[in-house]
Amino acid sequence: MLHVRSIWNGAISFGLVSIPIKLVNATESHSISFRQIHTEDGGRIRYRKFCELEDREVTQGEIGKGYEDADGTIIPITEEDLSSLPIPTAKTIEIVAFVPADRIDPLQMDAAYYLQAGGAPAAKPYTLLREALKRSNKVAITKFALRGRERLGMLRVVGEAIAMHGLLWPDEVRAPEGLAPDSHVTVRDQELDLADALMDTLGEVDLEGLHDEYREAVEEVIAAKAAGEAPPQAPEPATGGKVLDLMAALESSVRAARESRGEETEHAEVKSLPQRKTARAAPKQTGGKKSTSTAKKTAAKKTTAAAKKSTAKSTQGQGQGTTKKAASKSTAKKTTAKKSTSRKRTA
Repeated sequence: MLHVRSIWNGAISFGLVSIPIKLVNATESHSISFRQIHTEDGGRIRYRKFCELEDREVTQGEIGKGYEDADGTIIPITEEDLSSLPIPTAKTIEIVAFVPADRIDPLQMDAAYYLQAGGAPAAKPYTLLREALKRSNKVAITKFALRGRERLGMLRVVGEAIAMHGLLWPDEVRAPEGLAPDSHVTVRDQELDLADALMDTLGEVDLEGLHDEYREAVEEVIAAKAAGEAPPQAPEPATGGKVLDLMAALESSVRAARESRGEETEHAEVKSLPQRKTARAAPKQTGGKKSTSTAKKTAAKKTTAAAKKSTAKSTQGQGQGTTKKAASKSTAKKTTAKKSTSRKRTA
């Protein structure tokens, strides 16, 4: 059983059914908190609350709430004033609708709470609401008042309990206008295929296995300094070259993800686009023998290429000469035939 202090007591209004409940926090923070200190001598820095009129420090029990008007006048507001507000949600979580869970924008989700049945009389209606939510595959949209303001909420089933997520009002969520890239930016099918391959390779993750590495590192630093030792140093960041080719980056990501999972990368069925031809850098000379051998091979290649070009030109020249001769003979025959025809007509 979860033993935490309730932060709000009231009831769920489910039509004419009222379910007494206690509201408890569903989450807790494990972050490390620090104190403010004077850096010269390590002394604590504390904030003291003074009354401006009496010029003295006051205790927490003497502090209340007040609203500052436009002209600077302070209007005292007591807890009794807030608890007697003329709205039905002052002490009631009012269910206003049941909708599919995908209708809720995750951007609206705020703090999470558990609803605990308030005693034996609440057991039956609490179970009824829980089972109704399960069978309908829907969530309940609610309105409730907490910490001086009315809020939206969403009820859903978690295990055998009912949880409530506080929701921001729709006008509290900013529109993402002007944040996306220009509309003329497009991606190719091959890039999408590689992105899909990367998503498939990364697969799913066991959320229970994830932990806060930053907090652990801070704890190590605190432990080392408390023992008078030097705190651990961060490893040098990798200085890789800037990747300009998106396809190459995706292919490298897929290969790295598969290697991290112990999968064979040789059989990866990833189709990549033909790479654009780029000028290759000259090979580095690591020794005299290799340099001489390379020079010989290069010279031999140049000689062979020159010979091939020479042969091709010679063959081309012969072919052109033969063609010209054939054309000359054909022209001569045509001329002779014309002359013969002219003579016959004269006779």
